[in-house]
Amino acid sequence: MILYPETIIDKLEFDKILQLAVNNCKSPRGKEYALAVDFSTDYDEICTRLSKVHDYKKILSGGSYFPNDFIQNLEREIALLHIENAVLAEAQLMMVLKLTGSAEAIFRFFKGNEKVYPALEGVLEDSYYEKAIAALITGVLDEYGKVKDNASRELQEIRTKLSRRRQELNRVFARIVQKMQKDGLLADIEQSFINGRKMIVVQSEYKRQLGGIIHGESSSGQSTFIEPKETVELNNDIFELERDEEREVYRILRQLTADLSVYKHLVKRYYDICGEFDLVQAKARLAEDMNASYVQVNRKPVVRLVKAVHPLLYLYNKRAQKPTVPLNVVLNHEQRILVISGPNAGGKTVCLKTVMLLQMMLQSGFLVPASEQSEMGIFKAIMIDIGDAQSIEYELSTYSSHLKTLKHFIDYSDGNTLFCIDELGTGTDPALGGAFAEVVLEELARLKAYGVVTTHYLNLKVMANKVKGITNGAMMFDEENLQPLYQLSLGKPGSSYTFSIAKRSGLPERLIEKAKSMVDEDHYQFDDLLLKIEQLQQREKVLLEEMEVTKKQVNKEREKYNELATRHQRQTQQVQQVQQKKKESPFVREAEKELRRMLVEWNKNKPTEEMAKKTNALLEKLKPVEKPKPAETPQQKEAAKNQQVQVSRKPVKQGSKVQVKNFAKHGVVSSINGKKAIVIIDAVKLNVAVADLTSID
Repeated sequence: MILYPETIIDKLEFDKILQLAVNNCKSPRGKEYALAVDFSTDYDEICTRLSKVHDYKKILSGGSYFPNDFIQNLEREIALLHIENAVLAEAQLMMVLKLTGSAEAIFRFFKGNEKVYPALEGVLEDSYYEKAIAALITGVLDEYGKVKDNASRELQEIRTKLSRRRQELNRVFARIVQKMQKDGLLADIEQSFINGRKMIVVQSEYKRQLGGIIHGESSSGQSTFIEPKETVELNNDIFELERDEEREVYRILRQLTADLSVYKHLVKRYYDICGEFDLVQAKARLAEDMNASYVQVNRKPVVRLVKAVHPLLYLYNKRAQKPTVPLNVVLNHEQRILVISGPNAGGKTVCLKTVMLLQMMLQSGFLVPASEQSEMGIFKAIMIDIGDAQSIEYELSTYSSHLKTLKHFIDYSDGNTLFCIDELGTGTDPALGGAFAEVVLEELARLKAYGVVTTHYLNLKVMANKVKGITNGAMMFDEENLQPLYQLSLGKPGSSYTFSIAKRSGLPERLIEKAKSMVDEDHYQFDDLLLKIEQLQQREKVLLEEMEVTKKQVNKEREKYNELATRHQRQTQQVQQVQQKKKESPFVREAEKELRRMLVEWNKNKPTEEMAKKTNALLEKLKPVEKPKPAETPQQKEAAKNQQVQVSRKPVKQGSKVQVKNFAKHGVVSSINGKKAIVIIDAVKLNVAVADLTSID
């Protein structure tokens, strides 16, 4: 990707984003990768980079553990593996062993998470875990990183002899020390080592009383270091055996290094894999900090940012516990260039830098702080003109430098270019600079380049809605409180609030009016019209917010009403079902008839004790509520047929003791009239069907 000028990374503060990623890296290899981040124009590569970070972010948000624990610098060790007859020391070999252990854990992680994190798993492509590497090292070194005694037969023999000689030396030395202690000849420090040889430390005045070799004196001269003659030969043997041990250990390590060099490329690949995963986790942690998302990526140039924020501003406000106002920006084939106007310190430059910085982050594999609904395309060139570009070295003024930059824009811009120009046309006579700015902007629109431009020029605000591909945008301003709102409104130009700010700043009214009189009437009226439009839009926004609050309240009350209506309807249905079941009961129907007869008798005669008893008895029967009868099974139907057969064998007669169907108590048949019978139960007469009676004699 083409970046212009060379200082673009510093001017857009992308270097600070890289430094944040470096700070999150744990290994030297990861930091190296972070500082070497490049920009891609390949759609598949960009999506792969973003997917890796997105996958790792899911691991972090899910609280899972990813086993990338190798954080050491292994550059020297890998280089030695590529050199013939090189030797890796024990500590270096242990580092290689730890690297292979991390590689094994990573491969094992993806075996348990197949296709869960496909992009991350792609890092292991063209690689595999080779257990022979760890086997070679552990076959020679113990858990403490020392060469094992059985690493070779020669080494085992040497160390066995060495152990015996040292034991013999200790016994002889102990006898000598014991004798010297009895004689009171030893110094405060009884023994020491010089060049690996064991010495007795005696007081200097007694040094002639002990036979042996004098190796030196203490700095004060009061103590003398003597090697007893009885231990000279033993020390010589030990010295030779130690040299033999060193030579054998060196030979073993050289052979081990040679054996490992067969896997040098695989060891290098493991190192790179750990470094790449370290960079990915650094990007993922940064994405969590700045609330970044994996936005939609388009192969074609397009910018549609929804709720986007400047990442560094967001992190700063987050630490200060202040909100950051998000931006919505749209650049597409119909409106390629956005001209942003508005008051000074209103956020125009921040908006411009946000668009450019997020584009650079996307094409270098960083998730961007914007809504997932955002859409960003791919550009092959990014060019900026921000800040004072005055050059003493080339004797260029600020305006001359701007012209040089604009010439580069015109020479190299096309439909795959994204540019930004801060305060287009400034630095020279306003009238001439405005005219030239209009020409440049129109030419960039003709070249179909995409870009964001900030300006105060009235002619650029007017031309934006006339030239195809150019549109206006305004940074909103609270005139009443004289504070910027940092909100971008698309589709219209913004006022510079020149006279409003001057008035609020306390400038005398006469000076402000005089300045107004010096301004072209059309210019002033246009700016005043923009001011009134913004005020109306702000009032409209307040009303819309109030309407939204009211709408939410109405919806909340509607939900409560619907819930109560549903509950009432359900209860009504339950009551109706109970009433219907009661009406369907044969006992209830007969009880109703009996009550009507009793009521007629009650009205004819005065209440009697017998009538009261009948009424209480009937009310007592009405207390239980009949349960719904379950559907009969085939077995139950067959049993009912058998029962009917048995009933027919024992016909019901007058005076028979019977059981009434669906009734708890027994009764006596008073009379039979066809298919109906009068049954007396507890002095209450019931008119029931003969088919519902069962003789219980």
